[in-house]
Amino acid sequence: MQIFKEKLLDFCSKDETALDIGCADGKFTLSVAPFFKNVYGIDTSKVNLDIAKSHSSDEGSKNVEYSLQDAEHTSFEDSFFDVAYCRRGPTFYKEYYRILKTGGYYLEIGIGEMDTVELKMIFGRGQGYGKWDKSRLDENLKELQDLGFKVIFAENFHYFEYYPSYTKIDLFLQGVPIFEDFNSEKDRELLGKYVEKFQTPKGIRLPRHRVVMVSKKLK
Repeated sequence: MQIFKEKLLDFCSKDETALDIGCADGKFTLSVAPFFKNVYGIDTSKVNLDIAKSHSSDEGSKNVEYSLQDAEHTSFEDSFFDVAYCRRGPTFYKEYYRILKTGGYYLEIGIGEMDTVELKMIFGRGQGYGKWDKSRLDENLKELQDLGFKVIFAENFHYFEYYPSYTKIDLFLQGVPIFEDFNSEKDRELLGKYVEKFQTPKGIRLPRHRVVMVSKKLK
């Protein structure tokens, strides 16, 4: 979401070092790298990192460094980063607090509890299934504040995506962890029910929910 990048750029500086937690293919990392002194990208997938490194080489970015690391236990020194951000879970706030400098910022965009809720109800399963009444934003904010972060910005964002055909939404579900066990053949009937119920003139409607947070390490 554009709002997340806008918030991140509000706290960037050419004198600062940032950490991209779960950098994936590195495209987002490279898009913000010109605004920082250095950016480190970490991921648990060697395949992702190989792709990210190839992109970095293509772009000629010299202030980006990638490494294969578990976000829960990184190799970075205490108080190393000015900014850390995460665009995909899971999140390990205690570790992020450790590696941030005092006065440093942590930013996150995460999946809200109501994401694709209508789809999950038809399937009877899925990521965060049945936890509609537990605010993801509230839970995250409490954890951050308990660790000593001050919340600067926190907001829920609800919106719809539209898919032009059954084939398109099927392909989408194959590539995301909404259903870790999604199977195009076995789930054909359930997906067909969803498509029939939520077909609109704009396409097959899918409700999305994201939470965006900005917090500051106080001490």
